[in-house]
Amino acid sequence: MNFKLMVLAGVVVLLGAPAWAAPKAPAKDPQVWSAAQADKAEELRLLEQVVNVDSGTGDVAGGRKVAAILGARLKAMGYSLETVKAEADGLAENTVATLSGAGKGRILLIGHIDTVFPAGTVAQRPFHMDAEKAYGPGVSDEKGGVVEGIYALQILHDLGFKDFKQIVFLIETSEERGSPGSRKLIDRLLHDADVELNLEPGDTPDALTVWRKGGETFHIDVQGRAAHAGIAPQEGRNAALELIHQIQADDVFPKSGDGLTANLTVMEAGTRGNIIPDHASAQINVRVRDKADYGRVQAALEKNALTTLIPDTKVTVTGEPSYPPLAVNPATEALASQAQNIYAGLGLTIARSGNGGSSESALAYEAGIAALDGLGPAAGGFHAPSEYLLLGTVTPRLYLLTKLIEELGRAPPSRLK
Repeated sequence: MNFKLMVLAGVVVLLGAPAWAAPKAPAKDPQVWSAAQADKAEELRLLEQVVNVDSGTGDVAGGRKVAAILGARLKAMGYSLETVKAEADGLAENTVATLSGAGKGRILLIGHIDTVFPAGTVAQRPFHMDAEKAYGPGVSDEKGGVVEGIYALQILHDLGFKDFKQIVFLIETSEERGSPGSRKLIDRLLHDADVELNLEPGDTPDALTVWRKGGETFHIDVQGRAAHAGIAPQEGRNAALELIHQIQADDVFPKSGDGLTANLTVMEAGTRGNIIPDHASAQINVRVRDKADYGRVQAALEKNALTTLIPDTKVTVTGEPSYPPLAVNPATEALASQAQNIYAGLGLTIARSGNGGSSESALAYEAGIAALDGLGPAAGGFHAPSEYLLLGTVTPRLYLLTKLIEELGRAPPSRLK
């Protein structure tokens, strides 16, 4: 070894690891890990209880029943409960649970208890488990994450943790429609928060969500003219045929991929088999990484609407906003690194991912609040009968969420703006 290399080696020995070395993972917290392990059976029993209540968006009775079950748990921990009327008709109330502490961090947890499944789904396929997975309507999207949030707060309560300024848990009831019943409420809660932790499920096999697409639904409505389909069909103006023409003209955008997608999801036309339909409608669900793409799609739909194939029909295009995108950003990346470091203390690795599903974390990002998504148990099959939750991620994810709340309570991130 030459003299220069000997000197360099000596410096490394004296100073330790170089500055570029990854931070050393913290040791596993034995108290939190033991509590997370001990709570698994009860956590799954509570999950079974709430999954076995139909609570599709707009099922007011079901939403209230699930909220009452969860609210009782939070109240027993000393949380004050506020029942907030939905901001749109036909939706169950939202629940805001708040606890004050003696530290610095203001933490907002958000989870939703509405599902995409209609009343009667539970009777057809109730909660059940096999060796690897739990199943049932909303088991992962998002009741599994909400129940995880309850138990994370329970562990912190049992440990007497008070090193936070405020913990707020919003349990909302209309996320699957873009949160029309809670937008103003979310804005209010974000105003008094340092960080938002979202309880949407993680992607498989075990990943955090660091970016999301925004979502908007565009409605295409066609007005035609009714007529007898046998005696005088020529007197009608077939709105259904014109709708097909519009959809074919609109079929220029990608259907899958990490960028802009636009997909036909709903079509309606006609009332009877012997009447030329005088009205037809369709919904195009658009997902974007760039908000400007909403305008591109709307402009294309409106341009197509000016040219009709069926004479004397009128085409109208309207938008139904949902969420903006959650862009890749330094604040979310920093939280993901913090989460990965906690997971490494368990000897586990958690990845970073993104997807086309929208969530409230995008609202936090736009409000200048650091946000991390996909903190519920890892899962898949969303919005389908195959929906599942990976049982092997239940305890590690509970540990991760508990430790994140603990660390962020002590040392919250700075607001982005």
